[in-house]
Amino acid sequence: MAEMLYQRDVYGQTLVELGKLNKNIVVLDADLSSSTRTALFAKAFPERFFNFGVAEQNMIAAAAGLASCGKIVFASSFAMFATGRTWDQIRNSVAYNNFNVKIVASHAGITVGPDGASHQALEDIALMRVLPTMRIVVPCDGPQTKEAIIAAVNTPGPFYIRLGRAKVATLDAKGQFQLGKAQILTEGSDAAIIACGNMVPEALAAAESLRAQGIKARVINMHTIKPLDEAAIIEAGKATKGIVTCEEHSVIGGLGSGVTQVLSEKLPAKVLCIGVKNRFGQSGEPADLLKEYGLTAIDIEKAVLDIIS
Repeated sequence: MAEMLYQRDVYGQTLVELGKLNKNIVVLDADLSSSTRTALFAKAFPERFFNFGVAEQNMIAAAAGLASCGKIVFASSFAMFATGRTWDQIRNSVAYNNFNVKIVASHAGITVGPDGASHQALEDIALMRVLPTMRIVVPCDGPQTKEAIIAAVNTPGPFYIRLGRAKVATLDAKGQFQLGKAQILTEGSDAAIIACGNMVPEALAAAESLRAQGIKARVINMHTIKPLDEAAIIEAGKATKGIVTCEEHSVIGGLGSGVTQVLSEKLPAKVLCIGVKNRFGQSGEPADLLKEYGLTAIDIEKAVLDIIS
């Protein structure tokens, strides 16, 4: 059985490891360090940790200031607050200046669960994707979270790294993580499933069920939403009868929008987008919400059957 890990646990542990190697790393949080796991860094390096309380806008403004002085700044909160509440400061203070600020947000998507719509960020990728200098990574599991954090430290400029709340299964490694380079998890010529984050295991489950029916689906882990791996998308469009995109995010402005934009410009192809369709979240258990919003392996399988029929 695959190991189940909290991505935020891996994030906190990785910060401590990197903090030992690089004294320029500083970490900011907005009164949620226990949940985001930045508390691990606070314990190890209290002089390089700053808790801003429930003042996320101040946190991002301070992050920009610290970055202007040569620091590598990690700023964390829940995805809803780290992007929506702070968008002005991210745009004008961080992204416009191309500052070295890494926004690592936890508790993204509807799998936040019982906390409900006010805490379920379904628009955060869209908000970050529109910013010219921003890079966006949605890791699929714990090990990839670590790789993404390391890549962010080693790559100058702003990052948005999106993590969930629940534990996720550790997938078999398919090559070293490369920013902007998708991972092909399974080969197939009937259809392609392009997924990110916690939808990758659902995509793999759908592909396995389809294989039992004689349908070969290529599964692509598009962990980097910006910059998108356009070559992988175009190749998938050429090699298959159609593409299904999967994300725990609105179908507007996220992974699906990026894929369809690439294909509409460079290789017209059939695409169906699995995601939240013009709805807010709601309180409920994560598994029930995934069913309610059509984000399960069964929904992906149905979309593949539709697109190749």
